[in-house]
Amino acid sequence: MKKITLAILLLISALAWAGGDPNPADYTINVHVSSSRVDIKYGTQGLNVVIDGKKYELRSELVINRVLALGDYKAKLVQDQHKTTYDSLHVYEFLFPDKKTRKFEVVGQTE
Repeated sequence: MKKITLAILLLISALAWAGGDPNPADYTINVHVSSSRVDIKYGTQGLNVVIDGKKYELRSELVINRVLALGDYKAKLVQDQHKTTYDSLHVYEFLFPDKKTRKFEVVGQTE
């Protein structure tokens, strides 16, 4: 009986840590992907996007060896660091139609 109780407690703990599906209402940023590429040498996925009328280059470190379909996506800003007035670090998390997410770091910007 003790083993069963322990197993149930461990299962409940694991489910609590796993979290649920992302909340679509949290993804309020519109991102338009205008180009997508895979850098096989470094195992990264790169995107050229437009966010709020500004052009950015994003990169994901996930090794998926696939290009992302062009078009519009919903995202949220998950990291926004400004250690100086001239340097910044931004990371966006995209929400896909199947409720999966992927993080992309801003690695370039153009006017």
